[in-house]
Amino acid sequence: MISPLDRSSAAPLADQIESRLALLIGSGQLPVGARLTSIRALAAQLAVSPNTVVTAYDRLVAQGLVDTRGTAGFFVAEANTPPALPSRLEAGEAHDAVWLVQQAHDQRASLLPASSGALPVSWLEDAIPAAVVQRGLARSAGGMAARCPPQGLPALRERIAMLMRSQGIAVDASRVLTCFGGTHAIDLICRSFLQPGDAVLVETPGYHLLFDRLREAGVKMIGIARRHDGPDVDQLDAACREHRPKLFFIQSVLHNPTGWGSSAARLHQALSLAERHDLLLAEDDVHGHFLPGPATRLAQLSELRRVIYYSSFCKALSPALRVGYLAAEPALLKALLAAKIRSVLTTATLNENVLLELLASGRFRKHLDRLQAKLAAARQASMRALHGAGILLDRPAEGGLFLWGTLPAGIDADELVKEAYRQQILLAGAAFDAAQTDQRHLRFNVVYAQHPKLAEFLSQRLQASTAAQQAIRRAAAGAR
Repeated sequence: MISPLDRSSAAPLADQIESRLALLIGSGQLPVGARLTSIRALAAQLAVSPNTVVTAYDRLVAQGLVDTRGTAGFFVAEANTPPALPSRLEAGEAHDAVWLVQQAHDQRASLLPASSGALPVSWLEDAIPAAVVQRGLARSAGGMAARCPPQGLPALRERIAMLMRSQGIAVDASRVLTCFGGTHAIDLICRSFLQPGDAVLVETPGYHLLFDRLREAGVKMIGIARRHDGPDVDQLDAACREHRPKLFFIQSVLHNPTGWGSSAARLHQALSLAERHDLLLAEDDVHGHFLPGPATRLAQLSELRRVIYYSSFCKALSPALRVGYLAAEPALLKALLAAKIRSVLTTATLNENVLLELLASGRFRKHLDRLQAKLAAARQASMRALHGAGILLDRPAEGGLFLWGTLPAGIDADELVKEAYRQQILLAGAAFDAAQTDQRHLRFNVVYAQHPKLAEFLSQRLQASTAAQQAIRRAAAGAR
C-alpha cells in the first residue's frame, strides 16, 4: 500500500508512515471509507514494530483523516471542512483597552507597537535559558505531575518576600500569594472586595485594563488626577468625603502610562486619608522592577496596613512564565486566596519552580541590571526623536517603559491615532483616561518610539496640521 521506508532518513519511521498515508488520502488514492491495512499486516509489510504503526494511525485519527471503528479497524474519514472563518478574531472594539492589548500582543511583523506596554521579544529571549527551565523542573519531586499549593510554593514565596524586604517592605512568606500576573491580581482584588454599586477611586490617567475590569464589576469609578509626584490629595480627600469609596487603586512607582514616581509626602498624605476615611489601598508595582535605584512605596510606609501590594515578573522577565504576586495583612490575604482557589484553583508548579531557580541563582537581578541600562539608552533616543517630531514631553519619566507625550494644540488626537493605525503604527492615549475624554496625550513605549517610521509619521502629520491651522488663521485675519 505504501512504499518502503527510508531507513537512512533522520525522520522517525512513524513520521514517514503518517506522512505517506496522509499523502495517499489527500490525493484520493485512498478514497473515503477505504479500510487501512491492519496494524499487524502493515507492521509486517514495512518490517517495523506494531507500536510504530499504532503511533502513525493515532496521529492520522487526531488529524481527522482517519476514523477508528473498534475491532473493525481504521478507515479513511469523510472530509469535514469547517466553514471559512478569519484566522484572527478581534477582541473588543477598535481602539478600546482590550483591543489595544490584543494588537500589542499579537506581534504582527508589520505593526509598530509604539504605545505598547511590553518589551520586544528580542529583549527577553535570553532571560530564561533552557537549562534554567530544566533545573526548575528538577526542583519538583513529582515533575510535571506535581501540584502547586494554592498560596504558591513556600520556597518561592520566601524568595519573593526577600525581594520585597530588599525594597524596604517588611513582609514574610506568610503574607505573600502568587498569581498569574498584575491583571490577575486586579481580578482577585475585585472578586474579593467589590460589589456592584461600590465607589472605587482610580488615578487618571491610569491603567486602561483596570478601568475595563472595574466597569465589568459594575462599580462607580471615580477618577483622581495623577500629578507628577503622586495623586492629587485634595481631590482624593473630596472624593472620600462625597462618595465613601471602598478602594483606591494607585501606582506609586513608574506610573502607567506616564512613567512618573511619587513623593514620600504625597504617599504619607494618601495613607493618612485612607486611615481617616476607612479606605483600602491597592498598590500596583508591576513596573517597579524597571526602576534603577530605590523608591518610596505605600507598602513600605504602611507596613501593609490598609495596603494590598501587587507586582509581576511577566513584563520584566517573561510573558510566557506568567507569575505575579500579592502581599497583604492576613485577613485580606485570606480573602484573596479564597478568590484564587474559586477562580483558577492554583498557579502552575513548573512556572513557580522556574522563577524560584531564577531568583535563587541571582540571574534575575543581573537581567534587571541589563534591562535598566538598555531602557535608559532607549529613553534618551526616543525623547530626542519625539521632541524633533513635535511632541511635548512634560516631566519625562525617571525610568521604565513609558513617555507621556502632549500633542500640540489643535491636533485631533482621535484622527491621528486612527491614521497611525492605517499606517501600521499602534498609538493610544484616550484609553488611559478614566473618562476616555483626553485628546491631548499619547503613551509612548521607549523601545519602539525611537523608530524612524514613527518620527516620520508624526512630523508629517503634525506639520501638516500646524500649516492648516495657520492658513485658517490667516484667512480669518484677512476676512476681518
